[in-house]
Amino acid sequence: MSTTGVTKFGTSIHITALDGIVNVNSLFTLAVFLGLAWNPTDPNNSLIGDQTNCAAGPKVAEDLIAFHVYSFSSFLFSSLVALGLKQAIRIANNASHVHRNIFTFDLAHINKTLLRVGYLVSAVGSVCGCGFLMMALVKVVEIKLGTLGCGSSHTYGAVVPLLILVPVALLIYVSFVLYAFTR
Repeated sequence: MSTTGVTKFGTSIHITALDGIVNVNSLFTLAVFLGLAWNPTDPNNSLIGDQTNCAAGPKVAEDLIAFHVYSFSSFLFSSLVALGLKQAIRIANNASHVHRNIFTFDLAHINKTLLRVGYLVSAVGSVCGCGFLMMALVKVVEIKLGTLGCGSSHTYGAVVPLLILVPVALLIYVSFVLYAFTR
């Protein structure tokens, strides 16, 4: 058996990182489920008032549902990849002939390249899920406060911070993932 790319190193940190990915994705998945339970076509859900020309049409409600489904599937994909990696680490750790603990860090033979690719794929799923969730939230704002085309200060006040802070946070996350991927 070729051991190219397979090294023995501590796996506790990897298990913890994968647990973090799954936990965060679970919270986002809960948010998506709550969003899917909401009826966007209910007229009582709007705060627009008598400005019917600013009311969101059925296309916005359809996009809202679609973005929620895309977000859910992205988070589920990311979580399943992370859980698969976690199981692979545990199996490699238990299958190792020489099993020893050094300062409570488990050691196992793991292909670092495959582990890095798995982390990267899981991160891509999480980033896509966040992007779709952000777009769904924009649609919620359009349903509640009026479409962006109407120019309402309340609509822009809700959407602009969302469209600035989420991409900046995702950029920071992607930077750290790529840094970890290259190390």
